[in-house]
Amino acid sequence: MTSDQRPALAAGDYTLGTDLPVTRLGFGSMQLTGPGVWGDPKDPDEAVRVLRRAVELGVNFIDTADSYGPAVAEPLIRRALHPYPDGLVIATKAGLTRTGPDQWVPVGRPEYLRQQVELSLRFLGVDRIDLLQLHRIDPKVPLADQVGALKELREEGKIRHIGLSEVSIADVEEAAKVAPIVSVQNLFNLANRTAEPLLDYAAERGIGFIPWYPLATGRLAQGDGPLATLAEQRGVSPSQLALAWLLKRSPAMLPIPGTSSVAHLDENVRAATIELSDAEFDTLSRAV
Repeated sequence: MTSDQRPALAAGDYTLGTDLPVTRLGFGSMQLTGPGVWGDPKDPDEAVRVLRRAVELGVNFIDTADSYGPAVAEPLIRRALHPYPDGLVIATKAGLTRTGPDQWVPVGRPEYLRQQVELSLRFLGVDRIDLLQLHRIDPKVPLADQVGALKELREEGKIRHIGLSEVSIADVEEAAKVAPIVSVQNLFNLANRTAEPLLDYAAERGIGFIPWYPLATGRLAQGDGPLATLAEQRGVSPSQLALAWLLKRSPAMLPIPGTSSVAHLDENVRAATIELSDAEFDTLSRAV
């Protein structure tokens, strides 16, 4: 298969830890569930097609979580891709419980985290999870205890690497006293860059930065906004430009745009082939 048929490869690789290379443009599985990230998708067969197509396009980094569904996205990934091709990295998360659609409650008790990791191993059909991220820090449980539980699972060979989600620099520093942290996953996109200090901190320390909600562009993509204007000039979509901007922003950036549509997936992944000039990057950066 040619590089044109596997456009994700144009984004290049990033190595998590010292031994886990991933394509810098990955795929997020949250949208493969029902409304409110609750229940089964409207079209499970299309969800399977999306996952298989992502791998065909060169994506080897898939992000998921036990709470997507809950327990819907992980079994879908297994149904679509198991036995997994060599080099495919599936990152999952634990630490958020679900009480209904759009409801998320952090639970970081060590026994709960262990239970959820064991379930993820079963749902994904693997003996070891390549990257397990603490989905949210539970304020009722010492962070050292939450990361400590994941460290124990890593020592048992059930987790390869540990990451964190929606954290501060101070959180990362505290967690790193317990176990090495190879990734952080925070809200970040062209229109919302509040996590920029964390991004730079992570990049300087060899920690991958996974922006969730990477395609939120708001007014920038509307009418005569700068994103829409440049997209028209380049003959691409505003969402493709937004992803291209993320990829250029930092070599540690690992966007994981998600979708439930094969057509939209193809469009997102081809953003990896778009090279922004420094002037174009600066224009978009200044737009917010």
